[in-house]
Amino acid sequence: MTDKHLTNIRFTDFDLSPELLQGIESAGFSRCTPIQAETLPIALAGKDVSGQAQTGTGKTAAFLIATYNHLLKNPPPPDRHLTSPRAIILAPTRELAVQIHKDAEAIGKFTGLKLGLVYGGTGYESQRLQLEAGVDILIGTPGRLIDYFKQRIFSLMAVQVMVLDEADRMFDLGFIKDIRYLFRRMPQPAQRLNLLFSATLSHRVQELAYEHMNNPQPVEIEPDQITADQVEELVFYPSKEEKIPLLLGILKSHPVERVLIFVNTKRVSERVAGYLEGNGYRLALLTGDVPQKKRLSLLEAFTSGDLNIMVATDVAARGLHIPAVSHVINFDLPQDVEDYVHRIGRTARAGAKGDAISFACDEFVFSLPEIEEYIGHKIPVGQIGADLLVESKPPVFKPRKPRPPGSGRGRNSGDRSRRPRTSRPRRA
Repeated sequence: MTDKHLTNIRFTDFDLSPELLQGIESAGFSRCTPIQAETLPIALAGKDVSGQAQTGTGKTAAFLIATYNHLLKNPPPPDRHLTSPRAIILAPTRELAVQIHKDAEAIGKFTGLKLGLVYGGTGYESQRLQLEAGVDILIGTPGRLIDYFKQRIFSLMAVQVMVLDEADRMFDLGFIKDIRYLFRRMPQPAQRLNLLFSATLSHRVQELAYEHMNNPQPVEIEPDQITADQVEELVFYPSKEEKIPLLLGILKSHPVERVLIFVNTKRVSERVAGYLEGNGYRLALLTGDVPQKKRLSLLEAFTSGDLNIMVATDVAARGLHIPAVSHVINFDLPQDVEDYVHRIGRTARAGAKGDAISFACDEFVFSLPEIEEYIGHKIPVGQIGADLLVESKPPVFKPRKPRPPGSGRGRNSGDRSRRPRTSRPRRA
């Protein structure tokens, strides 16, 4: 986080528990970001918060610090059962849940509070055993949480803190019925601290907040512009046949340290990955049906720098903190304006600089006027010279492996794969 994006307010200015301050200092934090400076005084006073801020602005640390401090300063009731978590943190995707858990480990390492992490796609038995052993703070995705809850593996009656992260994304993924199901089985809103964070505080998000929170105080950190101010945007107008040669030319001519290449479909992602591998590039391919263990290992390899190219569908566009992404390339221009902002928000995080390059081919160019209207400016146009088109070698295509039984499909494949069959209506 650069000095430009930090306030003069320090974490030591707040009345935080000593063991929590030790963890914050150990994690390398000293001064607050704007969203932290605005929300922490409210949350630390025990009042609910509905916060809006762009991704990469420190929302996760804000709600984790508030959660830890509330639990440390408000002991659980003496009759609390071991399998009754004291805090629930809900995330829309398994990747975001894993990232929150990682940050929580760093910030709360000296608190003595036990963390739990549950999400779909893998580890069903090990996650169940973890819950049965007892956790203080439970982080997870809605589908897997409800699965275990319906089996009475844990209770929601001792919840002292409820956190809902990326609330707008919960609506997009169709999780709101699940969220309401969980909320209604927790103590009343006035009996717990409620923290909601969202990239946008739309009417539907505000309605959810006022229905299930206790008079939440709205905090909106408005950026100077919708896209990050350190992103250098550029759009090219290639034909569909020129997209692969242009991609190879950009990778060859630009000082690419770490690049995310976004496509709109799994089929195209496999095609792009095949051409890149055929031309000597090592990469990670992240799509919705990648098995969870492989997904996490690919993210780790990309985050650590072992691989510096990732081809992804929009499953990677939200909620992931991947440091030092130098370039985002929209191989396919997204058809949703907010997806464009979220995609290019993977670079130039926390005040760093980054490049966002988009291909407006004849299939997806019609999305461009709406994108430019939404972000409030025209995107500069790049010229496609002969030197920028690199002749491609043949692609490498790997044979598809059969899907394991019960692996599930859909928007958050794996997260709902173990939901009880009885909850799904039969088709005629």
